[in-house]
Amino acid sequence: MAEPSVPASSRRTVLACAGAACAAVLAGCSRYNSNNGGVAGSQPAPATTTSAAAAPAGSGTAAAAAPAALASTSDIPVGGGKILTDKKIVITQPQSGAFHAFSAVCTHAGCTVGSVSGGTINCPCHGSRFNITTGAVVNGPAASPLPPVGIKVQGTSIVQA
Repeated sequence: MAEPSVPASSRRTVLACAGAACAAVLAGCSRYNSNNGGVAGSQPAPATTTSAAAAPAGSGTAAAAAPAALASTSDIPVGGGKILTDKKIVITQPQSGAFHAFSAVCTHAGCTVGSVSGGTINCPCHGSRFNITTGAVVNGPAASPLPPVGIKVQGTSIVQA
């Protein structure tokens, strides 16, 4: 029996499309890349800050444009935190006056964390929990800590560093 006449170029096209589809499916199965935790422009920086001293009035320093506040210090409960979903940042206050910020993107599968309670930042997708002081994994399946986000306190405002 003779093989039907199919041009070699159409076989290559079918194989190329199948290969691309397989690559797309496998990419969806890959582990979430937590290099920057999904926070645009974040750089590893100290996450702990205390009140920043303002330049004395009349010191002659040029006034720089003040960065937009992420939150007010009164918005962050002691022993808890606040998730800034639009910025993909979670800000915590483990002890009075000690503020920390981390990526709000879970390092397990890329979900946005859902709550801060009981001393942990909690991901609703698979149950990962992270320490509110260090971002370290308290309960998996996440294996990597939440990356820190640099913040500083200016008066009663918390701004990104």
